[in-house]
Amino acid sequence: MTTKIHMAADSKCRPVGRVISAGQRHDALAFTAVLADIRIVRGRDGRPRTRPDRVLADKAYSSGRIRKSLRRRGIKATIPEPVNQINGRLSKGSRGGRPPKFDKEIYKDRNTVERTFNRLRGYRAVATRYDKREFVYRGTVDVASIGIWLRHLTENDPRDTP
Repeated sequence: MTTKIHMAADSKCRPVGRVISAGQRHDALAFTAVLADIRIVRGRDGRPRTRPDRVLADKAYSSGRIRKSLRRRGIKATIPEPVNQINGRLSKGSRGGRPPKFDKEIYKDRNTVERTFNRLRGYRAVATRYDKREFVYRGTVDVASIGIWLRHLTENDPRDTP
């Protein structure tokens, strides 16, 4: 009955990768699908980048499996640890390992994803979700994402100013 939009955004609040899943699914299950959906064009030549420099995510994405996959691909992670993971690590004592590196200053930039969601919700069809079928809603989100990208292209175009 419900759906979730899992999204990756660039630093200019534009959607780069997005996946739609059932509302009752945990966020971490869609993480690899969102990373696989990322395609960053490198100008005119070459194939697109598929590996971001850094991942900023909330506590729902803090799991050992996600952190290992990011390390294996050489992607830096800034993900806070939830309280239950901290307590579990501390209860093991010296066998619990050291805490993952977390930089609060870098994490402040995670609001770009929230701002991207707000831009998507500016489209009424995305915000209200009147579509019955998941594939129709996915198309609606795609059209809204294209609208965000097109609007951003004209924001800084010098031909628009007299």
